[in-house]
Amino acid sequence: MRWNAHRPIMAGAIAAAAAVALTACTSSPGGGKADPADLATIDMMAPVITAQAPSATGDMQKAVEQLTGKKLNMTWVPNSSYNDKTNITLASGSMPEVMVIQGKIPAFVQNAKAGAFWDLTDRIDKYPNLAKANKQVRLGASIDGHLYGLPRERQLMRVAVTIRKDWLAKLGLPEPATVQDLYAVAKAFTENDPDGNGKKDTYGILFPKWPSGYASGSPYDVIETWFGAPNAWGARDGKLVPGFDTTQFADGARYIRRLFDEKLVNPDFATLDSGKPWEDAFTNGKGGIIIDTSSRTLSILSSLKQKDAANYGKYVTAVGNLLGPDGVRHSLPTFGYSGFLAVSKQSVPTEAELNDLLAVLDKLASKEGQILLNNGIEGRNFTLDNGAAKPVTSTDPAIVTLKNDLGAFGQIGTLGNDFYQPVPAGQPEKEILDKRAVFHARDLETAVYNPAAAFVAPTYTQQGAQLDLIVGDAQVKYFAGQLDESGLKKETGRWHSEGGDKVVTEMNDLYAKAGGK
Repeated sequence: MRWNAHRPIMAGAIAAAAAVALTACTSSPGGGKADPADLATIDMMAPVITAQAPSATGDMQKAVEQLTGKKLNMTWVPNSSYNDKTNITLASGSMPEVMVIQGKIPAFVQNAKAGAFWDLTDRIDKYPNLAKANKQVRLGASIDGHLYGLPRERQLMRVAVTIRKDWLAKLGLPEPATVQDLYAVAKAFTENDPDGNGKKDTYGILFPKWPSGYASGSPYDVIETWFGAPNAWGARDGKLVPGFDTTQFADGARYIRRLFDEKLVNPDFATLDSGKPWEDAFTNGKGGIIIDTSSRTLSILSSLKQKDAANYGKYVTAVGNLLGPDGVRHSLPTFGYSGFLAVSKQSVPTEAELNDLLAVLDKLASKEGQILLNNGIEGRNFTLDNGAAKPVTSTDPAIVTLKNDLGAFGQIGTLGNDFYQPVPAGQPEKEILDKRAVFHARDLETAVYNPAAAFVAPTYTQQGAQLDLIVGDAQVKYFAGQLDESGLKKETGRWHSEGGDKVVTEMNDLYAKAGGK
């Protein structure tokens, strides 16, 4: 979840062509008067994650228009093809006023640097709701320190260690608090017959096949962070260094290798698809620990509820980031955002129109706006139950459509911390939700942020995907025993020789220009 934030989606040549096309047709913004016609309607492009795109006359769009006082001209694009459509739109020279950008893809980065989008760095603090955006998230969403879009904020801390609660009870073990505890629990879950069937047919930790390379938010990244490894990049003696060049990374990798060597890990880790529900071994009583997100904990609860509705809460517990061998907690955060809302200078050419548009986006970031974009319309698709949102169960076509449209309009929200949480499905869910709220808040205090998150190295933009896989593949081969430590170092050396050294130089140049912070 770190390095691949800048991963190229299309070839650099296409990105460069897009930059040339937009630069050629982007007029220099000025402080002139706004065009009244432009102020009446907002043209916006956003992804749609549901099968049916929202209706322009639906209740959800009407509610957003009523809140903002603007008409919306929405272009909904299927999420599966959204990045392709983004690149085509950027190259076309015909831009909507606002468009969702799903990441630092090359075409967007090059167009932003060429002046095609408004730099919002020093503007959003003038708007009371937009100003509430997390400062660390803002920095990470920027391009070399310039914020060319409003980040769509997401939960900043998500790590959870989900554990078979019944196995802990059977073996008389406490919940793990340290990496040493985790090893002890994993070993006991593998060797001490936690399910009581008289067979040695369980294993401690469930690892899936991870589709991305180094620093992609994998369980391996989480564990290495616990050992004090940097989050993708670390600042050492005033310089940025790749995290895998540190001793703490090596210590964490050795720990993981030990888990594999002692067969405390599921043997199908190399083929277990993380893109599908991969917790079956946990719910079926074969694996006892999953290191992922706290939403995975709730997904597991839901699966177990279908198997044993009366007792499902007895099977699951969760803890947050663990203490490292140094006795200190190093917690791995997410990016804290999922792309941004970028404003085109071509379609919004004046300061007056930009200010008007940002005022509209500020309304959507208000508490009322967050409730609308995240919960929907009170009394229609949800009701309040002790301060939580309870879904309305209805086959009324209008309600069904409203629920569908809500999922799409949520994509244009920027803040997401001031709306109603859903009513827990049951007491076990409530207990897990209450518990995770505590450990997520605690872990945020020790979050290890990436000091290079704001920087976009040109070489990484072109070669990042290939470079990441060198290290990611080497890690997995090392864990599986196909490489020894010298082999792992040889592969990280190949990262340097095949373009990584240029990335390091470029990142440090950007770091120095930013004042080493």
